[in-house]
Amino acid sequence: MKLTEEDVELLNSKIGLRMLFAGERTNLTKALRYTKYENELREYQAELVKLQTWVIEKKKKIVILFEGRDAAGKGGTIRRITAHINPRHFRIVALNKPTEDERGQWYFQRYVNKLPKPGEIVFFDRSWYNRAVVEPVNGFCTQKEYEIFMSQVNEFEKMMIQSDTYFVKFYFSITKAEQEKRFDEIRKNELKKWKMTPLDEKAQDLWDEYTKYKQVMFEKTNTEHAPWTILHANKKTLTRLAAIKHILEVIPYEE
Repeated sequence: MKLTEEDVELLNSKIGLRMLFAGERTNLTKALRYTKYENELREYQAELVKLQTWVIEKKKKIVILFEGRDAAGKGGTIRRITAHINPRHFRIVALNKPTEDERGQWYFQRYVNKLPKPGEIVFFDRSWYNRAVVEPVNGFCTQKEYEIFMSQVNEFEKMMIQSDTYFVKFYFSITKAEQEKRFDEIRKNELKKWKMTPLDEKAQDLWDEYTKYKQVMFEKTNTEHAPWTILHANKKTLTRLAAIKHILEVIPYEE
């Protein structure tokens, strides 16, 4: 591998040296790639701090949704986004299945209760779109409940945006082979086994059903006021950078 002066300088940096000696064998190509990733990530994270400062000072409200297949990398991206911002002014919402009381409420009600107050960012690790894909695929809602949701969701999002809320919708798209590979890695890792749920175990068998409902979701809910941003998520590092870059581009923050 031929290195430029810039490459050598990067590898001699604190991050570069850590990457060089991270494994038993030195891999220049991999070390350089991860050093560039870490440097770019840190630049973006510094901008996220500026964005949050603007949110706090200007009393802005931001909602960011993370949807996608199981093991698509949603949680890891959220962790990189929130790593250095003020924890008092953001929340990560990952709701469990609804209680009996919640099942009797308007479907969106428990999500409305989690929306941001002025000066706050809320990240939804899965969201109301469970009813567009996960619930019908797994039989957790009736056909009527699904149809009611699909008839209301666009108007719900429009009302939220009209209440002076910035809104971003991400969908993390991975291949079936990549999902299977990640599931295998999780099963073999003693520290990550807890991540595998009964739904995850069925995800590969139900792949085509998920695809069918996902496509309908895109067709019906990719609106002008709330478009989907689809991230091709087979490469985790590139996906994380792409997500942060998009947030920085679409939220008109000021330093």
